[in-house]
Amino acid sequence: MIRVLVAEDQSAVRAGLVLILRSAPGIEVVGEAADGEQAVALARRLRPDLVLMDVQMPRLDGVSATRQVVGEGLADVLVLTTFDLDEYVFGALRAGASGFLLKNAEAKDLVEAVRTVARGEGVVAPAVTRRLIAEFAAGPVPEKRADPAVLDGLTRREREVLSCLGDGLSNAEIAGRLDMAEATVKTHVSRLLGKLGLRSRVQAAVLVRELGI
Repeated sequence: MIRVLVAEDQSAVRAGLVLILRSAPGIEVVGEAADGEQAVALARRLRPDLVLMDVQMPRLDGVSATRQVVGEGLADVLVLTTFDLDEYVFGALRAGASGFLLKNAEAKDLVEAVRTVARGEGVVAPAVTRRLIAEFAAGPVPEKRADPAVLDGLTRREREVLSCLGDGLSNAEIAGRLDMAEATVKTHVSRLLGKLGLRSRVQAAVLVRELGI
């Protein structure tokens, strides 16, 4: 059973999300939060597997709440967003969110996104990830926040896999591009995330963008 905390300040939207998740087999909604502070407090108390986190909320925004939830190891975070809030999304991913989902996603996509993050795969929708990365790539290069030396501990293969993560590819797509078994890709992803001190493959994509590789 995947235990989910839903954090969304608009009551009607929150009710809809809860209804969809509660109707899905294997998913349990253990709590609801109307703002970021409440989301963090409930995550500490309830210890859900995943927090479905809106980006813009009162008292404490979703980016700051994500940073606290992930930083304290309370749960994985799946961010809800719209594309007119790209800078907030980028901040949430840097803060450690495991993935993101558009607010206008279909019910089945929301359920699958929750299950995907719960499996530890992180990238919810590779096509959406690629679009987000492309939009940032088209804009000004962000201030470098990482030292290229962090890559020194990676093997050549791990660097190739990291580059694929920067393109928003799924395990299956990476396997096809690099002519590897999908299980081997998963092992490489796990190892490189550990070496880089990252919690999710989406964070790895952010790192690739920041390093300009």
